[in-house]
Amino acid sequence: MNPIIQKYRQLSEREQRLVLIVAVFTLVLAFYALIWSPLNESIERNRTAVESQRTLLSWVQQHANRIIQLKQSGSATSRFSGSLTQAVNQSANQHGIAISRMQPQGEQLQVWVDAAEFNAVLSWLESLEQQGIVIDDADFSELSTPGHIRVRRLQLSAS
Repeated sequence: MNPIIQKYRQLSEREQRLVLIVAVFTLVLAFYALIWSPLNESIERNRTAVESQRTLLSWVQQHANRIIQLKQSGSATSRFSGSLTQAVNQSANQHGIAISRMQPQGEQLQVWVDAAEFNAVLSWLESLEQQGIVIDDADFSELSTPGHIRVRRLQLSAS
């Protein structure tokens, strides 16, 4: 560091001022490039993520009430009689849901759907419960398309 200071002192007064101005400009530029700009980009990314999560939360809250209503209405259902597979197929077709796989397991039936509109799935499940079909277990996942879900596994049985 000492040789740099000696070199600086050997410069004329005008050159020293110029070196100081360049040094300050370089420090400001380095601060902006290394600290300020990445920090602002990170803040903006986080704002976008928060807004996305708020939108998702709002959507889930809107549809949670519908799920509660479906659950409550399911308690006043009749007993099911007939072919579980046939009833599920007919009901799915009526609601525009394409079943990708169906597997009977004794008195139960497991169903998989690759992609379906969330509201259509809710209506479908409600109609199944109204027929007296019991939803024993369900596993859903969100798709990249807003308002659409994948039914990973839906386990049904006759009441």
